[in-house]
Amino acid sequence: MSKPGAAISIRLRRLQASDAAGFREVRLEGLKAHPEAFLSPWEDEVDKPTSWWVERLERYTVVSGWVGSSPLAGVAGLRVEDRIELRRKGVLWGMYVRPQARGTGLAAALVREVIGHARTRVEELGLTVTASNAAARRLYTAAGFREYGLGRRALKIGTEYHDEVLMSLSLGPHACAAPED
Repeated sequence: MSKPGAAISIRLRRLQASDAAGFREVRLEGLKAHPEAFLSPWEDEVDKPTSWWVERLERYTVVSGWVGSSPLAGVAGLRVEDRIELRRKGVLWGMYVRPQARGTGLAAALVREVIGHARTRVEELGLTVTASNAAARRLYTAAGFREYGLGRRALKIGTEYHDEVLMSLSLGPHACAAPED
């Protein structure tokens, strides 16, 4: 992608409703290529109308990233629980980086950005990751997440079962975690 030793330019920003088509493209690519990494199957999302994709971008924080002058290369989301007694918790979801952007630092930058946003809203950030995905587990551990449980046979894709590792990151107490803006 770039010359050895050359600085790689990574740009991040929160996706807006007008980014729904790009978000849909990247999300569906991830669901199709790595069904074991997502709770939603490709078949459940491929035919959703544009309004559904827009609503997701309006309801949740979805951070996006580009490497150099690439098209949209990765996404990661933050969902804050709706119920008042759970509003102190957030979930990092939908993390996907396109193959051509892997190894550039984009994945770590997306995770840091979601954590930074979560710090202003929640006390704890959780996630699940497929147990066999060693690279993702290293990424999340390096960002400060700690494993606290294992969901055995959490996903079944075709005839194959996949375990999920539960991870969390304590962000400290907050006076108030306002509803998502």
